[in-house]
Amino acid sequence: MSLEKIMVVDDDPNICELLRLYLEKEGYTVEIVNDGMAAVEAFQSAQPDLVLLDIMLPRLDGWQVCREIRRFSDKPIIMLTAKGEEQDELHGFDLGVDEYISKPFSPKILVARVGAVLKRSNQVKSSKLECGGIVIDKAAHQVTIDGKEIELSFKEFELLTYFMENRGLALSREKILNNVWNYDYFGDARTIDTHVKKLRSKMGEKGEYIHTIWGMGYKFEVDEA
Repeated sequence: MSLEKIMVVDDDPNICELLRLYLEKEGYTVEIVNDGMAAVEAFQSAQPDLVLLDIMLPRLDGWQVCREIRRFSDKPIIMLTAKGEEQDELHGFDLGVDEYISKPFSPKILVARVGAVLKRSNQVKSSKLECGGIVIDKAAHQVTIDGKEIELSFKEFELLTYFMENRGLALSREKILNNVWNYDYFGDARTIDTHVKKLRSKMGEKGEYIHTIWGMGYKFEVDEA
């Protein structure tokens, strides 16, 4: 079982190492990033479960980093700042910040807040799937790609959900039909091939994540750079 990963984005090495010490003690894995632009670039590859984000950063400030991350992800963000003004906090919440902690802070309290935010996030995670800029909200029956909603038919939605729930696995046409259409299928496979073709078209360049396995079926796989 993989540990939950926390990305710490702060240009103060002392704070970064202090947070690493306390977070790793609680069993988290920690990724340290020291400037805003690097944080945006590293987010996709690191795939953190939560971001601890300072406001005052080189190249891109915390507001800009938060705005960029929220274009394609709803992973929890806790903002760290020396500022304690109400207007700053409201601005953060408008951008999608989950929690707001002012410096100086107690590391033990911060770690407790991290745990609380992750617990809250995990409670709704079962109704959401996220991968490669694609977010499926099963409860709302909604799909967004890089923050933009796309319209899918009921079966296209079910098919994409099944693919993302089985990311990296080779899926035969028979298995897909049995799980998405919920019956044993004795005809040809054109039904699923037609739906995959339409789904790929609606997904744009993200349609390339659905790989054809000739003579068998399909595999949903995000090509990591």
